Amino acid sequence: MKQDVLYGIHAIEKFLKQSPHLIYELVFVKGAHNKRLQALQAQAKQLGVNARQEPKSYFNQFDGVHQGVVATIAKQAELTEADLKGLMDTTTNPLFLFLDEVQDPHNLGAILRTADATGVTAVVIPKHNSVGVNATVRKVASGAAETVKLVVVSNLVRTLKDLQQNGLWVTGLAGETDQTLYQVDLKGAVGIVMGAEGSGLRKLTRESCDHLAAIPMVGTVESLNVSVAAGVALYEAFRQRL
Repeated sequence: MKQDVLYGIHAIEKFLKQSPHLIYELVFVKGAHNKRLQALQAQAKQLGVNARQEPKSYFNQFDGVHQGVVATIAKQAELTEADLKGLMDTTTNPLFLFLDEVQDPHNLGAILRTADATGVTAVVIPKHNSVGVNATVRKVASGAAETVKLVVVSNLVRTLKDLQQNGLWVTGLAGETDQTLYQVDLKGAVGIVMGAEGSGLRKLTRESCDHLAAIPMVGTVESLNVSVAAGVALYEAFRQRL
């Protein structure tokens, strides 16, 4: 069975609450006096989850801020184009978020968290040149990596075109347009496409969108962080669909 690593108190609290059956083992730092860690150990024991303690040096092998606890969890099955088509066929007014080569795990984690909050049907990423779900993504997502469907496709442009033929209207976020996000109809079967950090939407991806829309900005910065921009776009879609 393939395994993943999850670390951080809040992320593991969420996972233990949602999916204790998917946890193989919890490892706690030995001698911790943190009340949340102690409560987490008690909860794990109550749920019958394997747990042990290790000295601080054990945790040096893990990147990121582990906060004194690491979980070994079951690796989730990767969703593909076939699963995405099934979601399109079976979901009323689906809302998909496409990420065009987003590579920062902190951005993906934050986006998954917002996607969970706004009821996104699935987040779609290309197989190559994109960050996948790792320990950092899971920690930042605070449980959303387990609740939001993440679909990995081999060709993002082809996927967009296939879904458009089945009734999906696609809006790409880009600065080089006079149309604002608030002028676009985001009700019905909708896809929102976000570009990569720095470079934005690739040329073919941009050309595959039905609409391009910009987030209005009155300050001096040229663009927003992709996770912030995704939050603005998703909450505008959420507002329209209420």
